[in-house]
Amino acid sequence: MPTVSRGRRTMLLAGALPAFACAGLARAETPQAVTTADAPATNEGDILVTARRREETVQKVPLAISVIGGKTLDATGTFNVLKLTQIQPSLQFYSTNPRNTTLNIRGLGSPFGLTNDGIEQGVGIYVDDVYNSRVAASTFDFVDIERVEVLRGPQGTLYGKNTTAGAINITTRAPSFSPEARGELSFGNLDFVQAKASVSAPLVADRLAFRLSGALTSRRGTIYNVTTDKDVNGIDNKAVRGQLLFRATDTLDLTLAGDYNRQDPDCCAQIYVRTGATQRPLNRQYAALAAAFNYRPPSFDAFDRLTDLDVPLRARQEIGGASLRARWQIGPGTLTSVSAWRFWNWDPSNDRDFLGLPITTVSANPSRQRQWTQEIRYAGSSGRIDYVGGLFAFHQTLRTTGEQAQGPAASRWLLNPSSAAARDPSVLNGLRSDNDIRLRTTSLAAFGQIGWHVTDRLRLQPGLRVNYDRKSGAYLATVTTGSGSTSLTADQRGVLAPQSYQPRFSAWNLSGDFTASYDLTQALLLYATYARGFKSGGINLSGLPLDAANQPILSAATVKPEREDHVEAGLKSQWFDKRLTLNLAAFWTDVHNYQATVTNGQLGVLRGYLANAGLVRTRGVELEAAARPSTRLSLYANGSFTDARYVHFRDAPCPPELSGGSSGATASPPGTPGGVSPAACDISGQWLPGVSRWSAAYGGEYSLPGHVADLDGRFYLGVDGSYRSRFSSNPSRSRYTDIAGYALLNLRLGFRFGEGWDVFGWVRNALDKNYYEVLATQSGNTGLIVGQPAEPRTFGGTIRASF
Repeated sequence: MPTVSRGRRTMLLAGALPAFACAGLARAETPQAVTTADAPATNEGDILVTARRREETVQKVPLAISVIGGKTLDATGTFNVLKLTQIQPSLQFYSTNPRNTTLNIRGLGSPFGLTNDGIEQGVGIYVDDVYNSRVAASTFDFVDIERVEVLRGPQGTLYGKNTTAGAINITTRAPSFSPEARGELSFGNLDFVQAKASVSAPLVADRLAFRLSGALTSRRGTIYNVTTDKDVNGIDNKAVRGQLLFRATDTLDLTLAGDYNRQDPDCCAQIYVRTGATQRPLNRQYAALAAAFNYRPPSFDAFDRLTDLDVPLRARQEIGGASLRARWQIGPGTLTSVSAWRFWNWDPSNDRDFLGLPITTVSANPSRQRQWTQEIRYAGSSGRIDYVGGLFAFHQTLRTTGEQAQGPAASRWLLNPSSAAARDPSVLNGLRSDNDIRLRTTSLAAFGQIGWHVTDRLRLQPGLRVNYDRKSGAYLATVTTGSGSTSLTADQRGVLAPQSYQPRFSAWNLSGDFTASYDLTQALLLYATYARGFKSGGINLSGLPLDAANQPILSAATVKPEREDHVEAGLKSQWFDKRLTLNLAAFWTDVHNYQATVTNGQLGVLRGYLANAGLVRTRGVELEAAARPSTRLSLYANGSFTDARYVHFRDAPCPPELSGGSSGATASPPGTPGGVSPAACDISGQWLPGVSRWSAAYGGEYSLPGHVADLDGRFYLGVDGSYRSRFSSNPSRSRYTDIAGYALLNLRLGFRFGEGWDVFGWVRNALDKNYYEVLATQSGNTGLIVGQPAEPRTFGGTIRASF
């Protein structure tokens, strides 16, 4: 059970290695630099983690894990998971808005593209042991964080919810029985303002303590909308978190926690990037369609950051909940119970035609989600045996009330221009689909892991998980014409088709892992792991593809579970009295029945549906290094090579350059106007979307003693760089949607003084690199490619204090 002194260890940590660190590097006699990640540490400088549900030093944990402490997060401006990717090369995060967010580790986790409510994520997000089922939770600001642990590879035998790709384990600062306070204020260009504060103190000495934390972040948008005279794609985040710790007895702690997060920016615009030739007739491709309206975007260069979207943008969401955590020291171990309730409210507005034309005038999928979780586990040791075992229950309800409406330009844009219907705006003007989408999910599991210390050096660690999942859903799309009629023509049905179906899925599965580790020396650990993982089957809740008669294909209502075979070997080492840490991991993962989000060539498909790819493989090597040559200088470098591919996916949807043509026995060359398109494409051997083969993070910090006026302290210079090579931004790789590799550089210069003061200036994306976060195609395959330019260079200053 945690003690007061243990909870206060983070206060010992001064200079943080700016970014990743996975082991303490400093000598015990230099407490001003206890660790490189300012995470809790032993007196010898080793970082303590709870990744395996017990407190242990990270270099003795036989799995690939990175630890980032709160001070490192603050120093590098890493206030959400998106920023975390710049210091975690194996982590991929892409978001066109909070609901449509992809979070992957080593290329696996959730399908790339628009979110489908009926599928589960493969990367678990845990905050103080509470599972967050919505990836949208990762778009909020970190609030009063002690450390973030990024675990790579399957974690189902240790964590409540099955996590086949990995887990992000976030630990907030706990209430303290010694009064303390922290505050931070930042200002920057683009009207950037960020404020953070926390206070903790005892209410009843040695028995009851509280902690209250809050954060506010706002920033003007980076894209100017000439239609509304507003900047869009800004930030408007607010978060508050409260905790109450009751030390009931010397062996029992109870922690009641609650949090509320609100986000309400004018977001999220995707704007004109380029056009590419498809198989559609020329009069149905972008250039001819735009010419028919005498339309041109405000700029043909996306990095002018201009748009003319004519639908109001909104990305309002609320996330919050409450939890009760009990930790009871019983016998040789600790019994932990975590009861939690969480909610997610999503209220969006999008311009899904991506143009300043009234094609799609309404596109929104407001959602309300509720989840309940209960986890009970016991972890302890007896002789040469360490063990953890637990039970987990999860229940989720979700309702989405989607709506889409077409405008007066829809007929000409979406229908065959040579037809009479295309010349009549009333055919599609006002055509509307109102969707009622419901989901109920129940998941139950028993899991456990045993560590057997065969000798003082050799450990064997088997784990097992039994899981039951049940999902039921309902999808009802009611389509009405502009006059309110439900009687539709073939043209209208081809754009927005009424659908009604009720998918169901339930299954048991058994998964497990086995790890062997061996200490060659006290500072050199070898390990090898095999894991068999399962990811629950899914149900399609974004509408089904249609057959030739414009009827939903019901066989596509469900997707099979994923089966994963994972092999990993690693080396963890420390040298020169822990001043140098070198860790290496090599992995190979095969995923059978990979759950992919795909699209088809139909005009009205705005959201993807789910399908199973036969086999996907991701394999690679990761290197992590951290060094402290002196008390003044700390360095780090992390690199990742990831080869993530479809091994077998022969009936995949085609990329845009092969779509939109007529059917026939022999397909035309890609980009042949009026050509023949294949019914499906074999994309076996192609890259998985969103994964760079090469990625890296590197940097360091140099400090030296100095004084300002009467203040003695240390001046410091911090440098943080990152690199990602080219990656695909489309489920079926396209010549039009590859994103070129890019390198980023962040700088900071500051002065630390007193017991906890820090004043510094910072520049992020210092070289003002232009790059895209995502690229996407327009519905209907006109050849339009839209994208989301990443943030330009930003700069500002921060003042921080702790007492």
